Amino acid sequence: MIDPDFGPVLTAFLVCIAAALSTILGGLLVFRLDASNPRVLAFGLAFAAGAMVYVSLVEILAKAQTSFAEALGPAAAYRMATMWFFVGIILVAALDRLLPKHDDGAITKDMSTSKSSVARVGLLAALAITAHNLPEGMATFFATLNDPAVGAALAVAIAIHNIPEGISIAIPIYFATQSKSKAVYGAALSALVEPLGALIGYLVLAPYLSPSLFGAVFGVIAGAMVFLSLHELMPAAKRYSSGYETAYGLVAGMALLALSLVLLR
Repeated sequence: MIDPDFGPVLTAFLVCIAAALSTILGGLLVFRLDASNPRVLAFGLAFAAGAMVYVSLVEILAKAQTSFAEALGPAAAYRMATMWFFVGIILVAALDRLLPKHDDGAITKDMSTSKSSVARVGLLAALAITAHNLPEGMATFFATLNDPAVGAALAVAIAIHNIPEGISIAIPIYFATQSKSKAVYGAALSALVEPLGALIGYLVLAPYLSPSLFGAVFGVIAGAMVFLSLHELMPAAKRYSSGYETAYGLVAGMALLALSLVLLR
């Protein structure tokens, strides 16, 4: 049961908000980018893909397995996490077929002719990362409510890897709109989802939350993010690349996420 004393609840919300603010910090880094250079966009899109693939396969899928293990045991947990991972891929693939498609033949390295394509890719990436922030906010909130020390450590972990996630959201928005403020607003909206997840968990879902539900949600999100990275972000990055920007961006995104996770171990 949730402690009726509002002090611990307020502390848990503040921890969630502090972790979420680092997403905005990542978004602010777009102020150092050159919006007229397609090679920078190629690097940025590949960076977003690398960050999303790494965090999905190394962190989010592992969270799914850990959650299922609490309810079902290790062997069943691996099977269930894998199943929900591919459910996420199937769901997003089905959704992709329903969304309006851009004309790949019309996409060139001329930035003025490809804003709608970049905007669509950026929107999908932002939605995937934002969806991942919702259960993350719930997890941080309930961990802090249960044990403030554990919750604070988890919040630091989330804050560190929210920075590259903020970059991943802001870069496509910036290049699509040429507006740094809109890029930062996009990162800020994604950041708000973490405390929103905490609020939903506290007010609505607390009686229904279970390790299996968290496992399914994390599994679906991991699959969705991997699919979007491979199907949308990487092909878009290749279209703007004229050298090794895509490979370097992919590795840089993975490396920064890896570093953020290593620092917390």
